[in-house]
Amino acid sequence: MFAVSAVRIDAQDPLSGLRLGERPEPGADGALPPGWTTVTVKAASLNHHDLWSLKGVGITEKQLPMILGCDAAGIDEDGNEVVVHSVIGGLGTDEPRSILTERYDGTFAEKVAVPRWNLLPKPAELSFEQACCLPTAWLTAYRMLFTNSGARPGGTILVQGAGGGVATALVVLGKAAGYRVWVTSRDEAKGARAVRLGADAAFASGARLPERVDAVMETVGAATWSHSVKSLKPGGTIVISGATSGDRPPAAELTRIFFNELRVVGSTMGDKDELAGLLRLCAHGGVRPVIDSVLPLSEAVEGFRRVAEGDLFGKIVFTV
Repeated sequence: MFAVSAVRIDAQDPLSGLRLGERPEPGADGALPPGWTTVTVKAASLNHHDLWSLKGVGITEKQLPMILGCDAAGIDEDGNEVVVHSVIGGLGTDEPRSILTERYDGTFAEKVAVPRWNLLPKPAELSFEQACCLPTAWLTAYRMLFTNSGARPGGTILVQGAGGGVATALVVLGKAAGYRVWVTSRDEAKGARAVRLGADAAFASGARLPERVDAVMETVGAATWSHSVKSLKPGGTIVISGATSGDRPPAAELTRIFFNELRVVGSTMGDKDELAGLLRLCAHGGVRPVIDSVLPLSEAVEGFRRVAEGDLFGKIVFTV
């Protein structure tokens, strides 16, 4: 089957580790683990996690080649339209938590193998391209906002770094739930697009805000950390789910954090129940993922290049 794999780790030139070509089809030798099944992939979306894998984050050379891709929507062995929850193992199982591509081949292929438990029905209201955007970036945003932020609808949230998959999801979900949503961006055009998407205001990165906010959604890391801490009301919360600019800010801002009794909450992905809730919200609440572009899987290198350069607004989707 055709697939997109990581065959080499190179932190300086990650795209050099990509290989597009034939790989064995999962289950062809009858060796699927008990309780596992295969899904014929119709669409899969690209995440920063896939780029980080090529840099050696969460994976080692001895695990290569590894088919990349966390997210997918497709057809199960019984002909049902499904969405793949990409977290394998964890709480209540004998297996440590991981996501696809960390221990098991991912979704950038004609077929992917996963536990049956990881499949959820795809709502008829969503296309395969829309549904495949939800399990990683949109689920991350859902958990950040509704489970971990502590902010109530009507409150103000700040989303650092408009444009990425998680950031655009936070804007759409926050607006749908009744939050006042502010965004920051180094790119004025991306800030303007975020406002058209539903954000109430856009500011330059690091700019002084009109007032402090109830919660900050942080995925940028070192470049915006100080601004995030300074932007919070006393008792406010920073929810951090990524650090695309680095995970070691110049200053930890510890004095400001303890003096203002701020909360710093780590947030990773989401559970199956949260994904089910997100699917219902999209199906019945009119919420739709923001898709930057749709490319055939054979043009995956172009999609990876655009993520590496930050040249996108929303999700890049591969069709299979």
